[in-house]
This record gives sequence, structure tokens and C-alpha cells, in this order.
Amino acid sequence: MTKERAIEIGLVLYEGAQQACVLGLTDLFRVANRIAASYQERTELALRVTHWRQNTPDAPPERVFDNGANPASVLSALILPPTLDEPPNAAQAAPLTAWLRERHASGVILGSVCAGAFLLAETGLMAGRPMTTHWAYADQLRERFPQIRVDADRLIIDDGDVISAGGLMSWTDLGLRLVDRLLGPTVMIDTARMLLVDPPGREQRYYSVFSPRLTHGDGAVLRVQHWLQATQAKDIALATLAAQAKLEERTFLRRFQKATGMTTTDYCQRLRVGRARELLQFGIAPIERVAWEIGYGDPGAFRKVFTRIVGLSPGEYRRRFSAGQGAAR
Repeated sequence: MTKERAIEIGLVLYEGAQQACVLGLTDLFRVANRIAASYQERTELALRVTHWRQNTPDAPPERVFDNGANPASVLSALILPPTLDEPPNAAQAAPLTAWLRERHASGVILGSVCAGAFLLAETGLMAGRPMTTHWAYADQLRERFPQIRVDADRLIIDDGDVISAGGLMSWTDLGLRLVDRLLGPTVMIDTARMLLVDPPGREQRYYSVFSPRLTHGDGAVLRVQHWLQATQAKDIALATLAAQAKLEERTFLRRFQKATGMTTTDYCQRLRVGRARELLQFGIAPIERVAWEIGYGDPGAFRKVFTRIVGLSPGEYRRRFSAGQGAAR
């Protein structure tokens, strides 16, 4: 029997941190520990799981929970859970930022889940780097931290020394990714099987919905957006859109992109795909009919656009998310 030092993973209990994530990750790593022990002869657990809380504003966080693994462990990762409140602001993050930077400088991997991304972003470590968060918070993260390359289509971004996960429940993906990196793919796959969760590889865009920017203040563009919504973007000809805005075409294109952050083509495609997702999920019409319903005469073109935006083909999306039985493929 060999005795090895445990690998420590810390969960940061900032004010408002989601307890379901903290307790769920604690259990996930407990399962991984048991599976790792079945493969290796060890006298200690493979993972030491700790919870950290800042007891006073001026003091660094301290361990408030320990799963009893070898205390001579090496702190390898710190995870910032989501919150069910509003994303932490700069003042709320300030007591943790210096400590997180110090831990990162000592070689600790920093991870965030959902709105925990705002705490990680406040450290300044993400400037110029890719990051994800919940799709509903993506615009807010971009506005507060314009130097970060926010990619909310991705459920998890592993950038080596920092890992960010998107949705509220994506702590399972982050936990499995850490198990993969620290204990190996065999232990990770067996942990996922035991918990009946998908191994990492999903994408957040499977689940996100298109939320157009409507508070930009450009009345002419907003009028077109409302008209597109009401008509389900059936007519997307530039001349038609410019006429609705009562603007010259080039002026309309420039103002539309400035107001919405995307071209008219991309905007209309996303509106159409949003409608297609509803039809695929709740209806049984063939995919060719769905394509026609949302304005595509060529089903092949529809499949290409849908797959690019959603990350799944229309058939794969229906098989995965259909609300009924026996839906047409």
C-alpha cells in the first residue's frame, strides 16, 4: 500500500453562493474518490474537498469544512459557485480578488460557474482571454469587462489555469472536467456513469434562447425588431426592412448593427431558428415542413443555419428535446 498526498479542491462560500452547487460538487468528488480508490491501492483519499469562507472582511478566507482527506494535500483548484442573486458587483468581489490572485500565482486552478464568472473576472486575470457564463448574463459580463472574450455558446471553457462553466447546473461539467484532469479520464467517465450525467461535451447553445437587445434607444431599429417578431421574420429582404425603419438602406444597416450588435442576416436567422426550435420540440411536422414554416424553401440551407446556431442538427435537436413521443425525424 502506498501513501500519497491528496489533491485539494476548494469551494469558495462567498455571500449568496448557491448551496446546491457546493454540496453537489462535494458529493461528486466523494464519488470520484471512491471510484479512484477502487483502481488504486491508497491509504488516503485521492481528493481532499474543502470549503472556504471569509469570516471577516479584512481576513483571507479560511477552511470551514474538510472531507477528512490527507491534510498534507496540495491545493490544486478553487471553484467559485453560482448565485441565485444578481451577479456579484465590484464591491462584493473586492474582499476576495487579492486572495484569488495570490492563489492563482501559486499555481492553483481557478474555476467559475454561471454568475461566479463575475468574481473571477474581477481579479483581472481574464483580460484578453475566453470565458463563458450563463447565457442570460453574457451581455452584462461583456459590458462590465469589455476586455474579456465572452463566448456564452460554450458550456465550459478550459483555458488551462482557469476554467469557466456557463449554466446554473454546469457545475457537474466543471466537476467532471477537474476529475478528468486530476484523476484521469477513466475515473471521470465512471463518475459520470454513477451520477447519470453527461460527460463534458455539451454546449450551452443547445439550451439558450435568443434574447434580442431592445433597450438600445434607436426607435427606428426597435420598430423593425417588433415587426420581425410579429411576422416571425418571414420577409427579411433589406428593402423591406429599411422601408419599415423609414431609413435609407445603408443607414439602416449601420444603425441596426450598432443597436443590436449583429447584422440583419444573423438577427433574422436567430429569430427563425428560435421558432424552429419550438416547432421541433412541441410538434411532429417533418423537418422539411418546419423549414418551410419559418421561411426556408431549401431544407438543406435550413439544416446548415440551424446546426451552426444551435450546435445540433434539427433531427438531433428533436430527438434530444422533443416533448412528445414518436416525433417525425
